[in-house]
Amino acid sequence: MLPKVLVDADGCPVIDETIKVAKQFGLQVLLFCDTSHAIDRPEAETIIVSKGADAVDFKLVNHVRKGDIIVTQDYGLASMVLAKKGYAINQNGWEYTSENIGQLLEFRYTSQKIRRAGGRLKGPKKRQKENDEKFEQALTELCIRAIN
Repeated sequence: MLPKVLVDADGCPVIDETIKVAKQFGLQVLLFCDTSHAIDRPEAETIIVSKGADAVDFKLVNHVRKGDIIVTQDYGLASMVLAKKGYAINQNGWEYTSENIGQLLEFRYTSQKIRRAGGRLKGPKKRQKENDEKFEQALTELCIRAIN
């Protein structure tokens, strides 16, 4: 059975690139979003969840099966996907693994503490075309691994 590609689509900058790569492998794409981000692509199935803290994440993780590929920026969601033996990749083509997820979750926790205390952190750099190309290449490699 072929894996599916599930996308945490709220704010995801690589939806079209994900669909393009998945199509090359004949993989089904599911887009998960809340009612304020209703995203519609004819080549993908959209699953709309009512707004709420982590509602999309929980709906998505409940659809994950072993070997599925998830596109997300969320470390917490990525850790739940890894626990279910899925693959997780971010919008820049960086794969979350059991080796790096603990450090990422710790970084997220520390960052939240800094923000709660009134501190500020630098945001991400402006997205470039090279980011999309790197993502497509990494997702292609991940699809090959997931299929085999």
